[in-house]
This record gives sequence, structure tokens and C-alpha cells, in this order.
Amino acid sequence: MSNDPLLQPFRLKHLTLRNRIMISSHEPAYPEDGMPKDRYRAYHVERARAGVALTMTAGSASVSRDSPPVFNNILAWKDEVVGWMKRLTDECHDHGCAVMIQLTHLGRRTRWDKADWLPVVSPGHAREAAHRSFPKKLEDWDIARIIGDYVDAAERMQAAGLDGIELQAYGHLIDQFWSPLTNDLDGDYGGTLDNRLRFTFDILQGIRDRCGKDFIVGIRYTGDEGLPGGISAQDGLAISQRLKDSGLVDFLNVVRGHIDTDAGLTDVIPVQGMRNAPHLEFAGSIRRATDFPTFHAAKIPDVATARHAIAAGLLDMVGMTRAHMADPHLVRKVIEGREDDIRPCVGANYCLDRIYQGGMAFCLHNAATGREETMPHIVPPAPAPRRITIVGAGPAGLEAARVAAERGHVVTVLEAADRPGGQIRLTALQDRRREMISIIDWRMAQCEKRGVTFRFNTLAEAGDVLATQPDEVIIATGGLPHVEVLASGNDLVCSAWDILAGDVAPGRNVLVHDDAGDHAGLQAADLIAASGARVEIVTPDRAFAPEVMAMNLVPYMRSLQRRDAVFTVTWRLISVRADGNLLRATLGSDYGDMTRDRIVDQVVVNHGTRPLDDLYFALKPLSSNRGEVDYAALTTGAPQPGAGGPDGGFRLFRIGDAVAARNTHAAIYDALRLVKDL
Repeated sequence: MSNDPLLQPFRLKHLTLRNRIMISSHEPAYPEDGMPKDRYRAYHVERARAGVALTMTAGSASVSRDSPPVFNNILAWKDEVVGWMKRLTDECHDHGCAVMIQLTHLGRRTRWDKADWLPVVSPGHAREAAHRSFPKKLEDWDIARIIGDYVDAAERMQAAGLDGIELQAYGHLIDQFWSPLTNDLDGDYGGTLDNRLRFTFDILQGIRDRCGKDFIVGIRYTGDEGLPGGISAQDGLAISQRLKDSGLVDFLNVVRGHIDTDAGLTDVIPVQGMRNAPHLEFAGSIRRATDFPTFHAAKIPDVATARHAIAAGLLDMVGMTRAHMADPHLVRKVIEGREDDIRPCVGANYCLDRIYQGGMAFCLHNAATGREETMPHIVPPAPAPRRITIVGAGPAGLEAARVAAERGHVVTVLEAADRPGGQIRLTALQDRRREMISIIDWRMAQCEKRGVTFRFNTLAEAGDVLATQPDEVIIATGGLPHVEVLASGNDLVCSAWDILAGDVAPGRNVLVHDDAGDHAGLQAADLIAASGARVEIVTPDRAFAPEVMAMNLVPYMRSLQRRDAVFTVTWRLISVRADGNLLRATLGSDYGDMTRDRIVDQVVVNHGTRPLDDLYFALKPLSSNRGEVDYAALTTGAPQPGAGGPDGGFRLFRIGDAVAARNTHAAIYDALRLVKDL
């Protein structure tokens, strides 16, 4: 029996959870037709198999037809959900893992032009900034209908064999009743705190009447909105005590803050560069005050912090949700004493930001997450070792080296720089994004454990590669900034990379032309503004930095707006010329023949990268496959046809930005799906 606080069992009512680590309710947007089908099930089962005590599905499952998801959520109001949830639950149970689901009605946190085009509803007419819909104020028959929908959805989950449910009460309909900022109702459901809580207790009582006293029911709720006139910490404590005293709930899952704006959401679910576990002490104060089972999750990315949360008595169950997206085998590695092998969550928030832009949640540096049906989290050994030479030690090259080494191959990596990292090393120079370097450090540690040979300070040519007598060659040389995008004056500008690397000092009055819309442009602007310079960010897009996405944008905005940066959209830099000791930058528009001039002392261009591919094309005619990739095999998880070797010569592939400018996830996914079968 381990004495690790994280590995102690926890008794929740009649249910014994095998340790103190859980995956909190979240929606990776993997459902098909609103149902948790094979992809969804495989995602949760992978984590159940690896030892997590409790996996909570959905964030959140919709209980009503007039609560249409704004991204791909489970539809708990459909009877067909029972069969799909039962399959998921049974398979997780087979691995000793408990399963729950989060149920909700979104209230005003959705849109009327989704699904059936029904009006959104709320206890008042106040619009939510994030989703922009003006709600209908609930009528009595709406309230009765939705209470019934919650009860029906809970009964479906009980029929599917789930261990329990939790209701969602932060930013959604339940706490829209709680908050004076959103509840304008008169009568039984408005006014006093007890009246504003009545909707919640009517739902809970209905669930108990239908599902019985043994079915586990909890609530995930905000204990402090952090908004003037909203739910205060004192209100949150009173609500917590009332929930406990009601006898209708079995656990409290505490959050702090509000999610009606991008900034508010980011404070509730912090991203990289923000403080770890910022609400942990607050959750602990609720537990101390109520002496009731308390769960919590919010940027608890590492085992040490999670262990402290349990050992200090702050929580009964600690949520490590994004950490499990980075490494689903986290608990198994803790049990086996291999904590140093845990793939770290770097807080990049690629997972959450993608779903809010209508995509599936993927981990920035674990390309197998969400692809469990085709991509391995544990790479199987190859039938026989082969010699694999990789050129480039950025994220693509290091992932290729790691996977090849796990396959048991003899791996050599040639890198022009004196250390690994590629573009990520530049990114991580900014203090707010320093966590990104863990993407490199973890892979280097895994490669070194498996005997990968690294040759740094090697600007590889074809002869260097051929001298390694490779069976397979992978070019992961990345790209270089492309700034020659102007009609004239390309020699007068510098790249965002120049600024980030410190090769060019910031000017005093700077125009940043961001035509790539990714982190590099904003990082350069942030660094320039921090030096005290005046900065204007210009983009031809109708919104700036579209590749950065909402929650990652928040820290940039707080920093840049504080320093009076100017944001100009729908204008394109077309030329730069000298104007005395200054520069005249001319902007044009895609919408017409209008132009505008800016007089500045520095112009910075962010226009992505162009592949560094000379070595690839030098090797291409010497390779057996001429660099060709079978896309049908690549996209279905199948091996590439043929095999490199002494008889047939080496096969040649290129990955990451050596192919085209994309992002870190694309580079790592390229490497994993190619090399896992070599």
C-alpha cells in the first residue's frame, strides 16, 4: 500500500475511488451526431486503463432542445445517448475507473441560430458578451419544462450505468438564476438568495425523486463570480452550505470566476504564463468551511501541486484534466515511480482554444490524444532495428527521434545549432511562454534514455547524411522567416524572429505587419511595447492574430493594451521607403484602392516561414521513394509502403515546417504518424 497521498482511495457515498486523481468534466468535441461514439469512448478508456480514479465526460451535456451546443457536445436530451454512454461506462468500469457526466442547460450561453433556431433563455434579458444572443426571459412553463428535462437526462445517465452526475453552475443557466447580474425575475425564482436558488433545488429534488437517494449527484459551481454586483465569495460560502445542508448533493466541485467573456474564461481556466493552481486555496476554504467532499480543477498541471492539494487537506479529489490530455498515463507513471517520464502539460491551451473555434480538442504536443483509434500513446517495438537519420532537432525532429528510439531503432540526429529546440527555443525566450521549452526538454530526456545520438553544430549536407548509412532519412529542418512580401522596401524591414532572438533591437515607433496571425507577431509586438516603444499592429485580416485563438489572446491583450498598443485591421503593408532618418510605410486595402501612410522608425514583418529544404532536394534523387509520401496510408494510420535498406536504398521523408509553415502540433503529428510504423 503506497503512502503517497495521491494514491489513497476515497470513499464517496457507496463508491470507492481508487485514488485521488480525476479528470474533470470537459468536452473535447469528439461526439458524432451528438453521441459519444467510438472516438469519444477510446479517449476516455485510454485514461481509465492507465489508472485514473474518475473520468467525467461532457462539459457539458445538453439537457434540452433549446440549449443547442455552440460546439460539438453530447445531447443528453436524446434517448439514444443511453446506449452510447453505457458502452463507454462499461469499458471504463472494466478498467476500475468510475464514470460521471456533467449535465447542463446553457441558458444564454449559446446562440439562437444553432440547431432548431429556438430563442435562448435566461432569468433576464442581459446578453452574454461571448455568444452575443439576447435571451428571452424565462416564463413559468419554461422553468417547469427545463426542470423536467434535467430530471429526464439524469434518469438516462442512471440507466446507462454511470456512477453519478454533476450539474454545471458557472456561466450556464443554473447560476444565471443565482447571480443578481442575470436574474431579473419576480416571484418565487427571483429576488432573495433563497428564491434564486429555488430552481437548483427543484432540479435536485426532482432528480432524487426519480433516481433515488443512492445515485451520486454533485454540482460544479462558481463560489465567487469576481464581478461587482455578482455572486460574492460570501454568497458562494452561503450557497455551498445550503447545498450541503440540503442533503440532495454528494460533492461540491468548486471554481472561481465568470466565463461570459474571453478574459473571464481565461481567468477561470488559466493558460501558460499565468499562475498555477490560482483557485486552489479558495476551493480549500470551501472544504474547510463545509467539511464536505470537495473537488477542484484549474491549471493543476503537475503531480507535486496535485499531491500538495490532497496532503494539505485542500481537496478530496484533484482534477488534472489538461495534464491527462498531455499524458493519459500520468497515474500509471506515478504508481510505477516514473514521474520524470510524464509528458508535461505546457499550458498552451491548444485543446480548449480549438473547440471554441469549432474544432476537436488536441494536445499541442501529444498528437495521439483524441486519435486513440489510430495513434499510439505507447509506441510498440519494431520487428528489427534499423538505422534512421533525422536532420533537425526542433519539435518535429525530436518527436521523430523519440518515436523511432521507442521502436528500438538506431537513431542519429544532425542539428545545425548548438542545442535543440528550433522555433520553440525562440518562443520560450519570452517569460510568459517559457513553459513551451518543456516540449523540447521532455523529448530530449526521452531520447537520451534510449540512446539517440545527437550531433550539434552540424550544418548537414548530403554527404553527412549518407555517411550514417541510413535505412530511413527524415528531414525536419524547419523553415526561415519570409519577409520579401512587399512591392518595394523589403530590405528595410526585419522579421518577428529578428526581434524575438534579440538580433535586432526594438525601435521607438514601430509598425508590426502581421500577415501570419500567429504567436510570433504578437510576441514581437509585446516585446517591443515592453521596451517602452510605440507599437501599431497592422493586419489585412478582419481580426488580428486569428491563429492565436481566444484564450491565448487574453494575456497578450492585457499586456499590449496596458502599453497603449494600436491594433489596425483590414490594412495590408504594401511598401516601405526611406523618409529622411525614418521610414514611410504605405498601407493598402484588399477592399479598394485606398492607401494610408505611417511614418515610423522600424517595420517588423511576420509572414510565416518558407521551408529550409535544400538538403531534402539534394537527397531526393538518391532515395528509393524519391521523397514520396502515401497520403492514404498516412491519414489512416497505416505504414508507408516499401522499406528502406541496403538493397533498395534509403527512403526519404520530410516533416513539419520543412514541408510548409504550420504549427507545433502539425509538426509533431507529422512525426508520430510517419515514424510509428518505420
